[in-house]
Amino acid sequence: MKNLLTTALTATFSLALFACAPGQTVESVETSTQVASTQVAAELPATGPQAAFKNTRGDGLAEMIVAGGCFWCTEYDFEKITGVKDAVSGYTGGILDNPGYKQVGTNRTGHYEAVKVIYDPNVVSYRKLIDYYWRTVDPTDDRGQFCDKGASYRTAIFVTPAQRGDAEQSLAEVEAKKPFSDDIVTPILTATTFYDAEDYHQNYYKRNPVRYKRYRNGCGRDARLQELWGAN
Repeated sequence: MKNLLTTALTATFSLALFACAPGQTVESVETSTQVASTQVAAELPATGPQAAFKNTRGDGLAEMIVAGGCFWCTEYDFEKITGVKDAVSGYTGGILDNPGYKQVGTNRTGHYEAVKVIYDPNVVSYRKLIDYYWRTVDPTDDRGQFCDKGASYRTAIFVTPAQRGDAEQSLAEVEAKKPFSDDIVTPILTATTFYDAEDYHQNYYKRNPVRYKRYRNGCGRDARLQELWGAN
């Protein structure tokens, strides 16, 4: 009995090391009302979780929001790109104001784990970043990403009115040239309020490099990306 208990505790601890968010299964995925996906920005409320996202920066930098599964990985992927100044992990697309990690993990708030990418448009364009985004995700999976399954792990591109044209053109080009036969299920949604995730999620790959690498490798992210897109 003691040996069985030790084995069970070890397995539980190992799973905790690999999890990017609270336990989520395919069965727990719930489809929430995505108000922002069907309304134009002018019809959205002025405040709250479904308010239109706006860049309020005064430093000339641009912002974009994408969801690519575990936000630790999306943050890591984008911060490698020249011209990207920062990538912030957070939550968007849901119905709850100021959501937290555990609340989003229930799959009942409608939020995605997402990343706000802050970049210099004089160095790298929005279109180039969106073209790059596709190769960082499995756009054929409507249940989540890689080993992480659940509504909050689904992929999505969240756009402002000015970004929509580039995003739709990028999607059309990928659909025409994709090196796989499965349909692309990643939606393009109207960008709404983005809430920063808790501090311990920010720059997780930098502050916890060993655990991050173990999680990413164990989740099979890069292996699946190479299977879909080939070697970058």
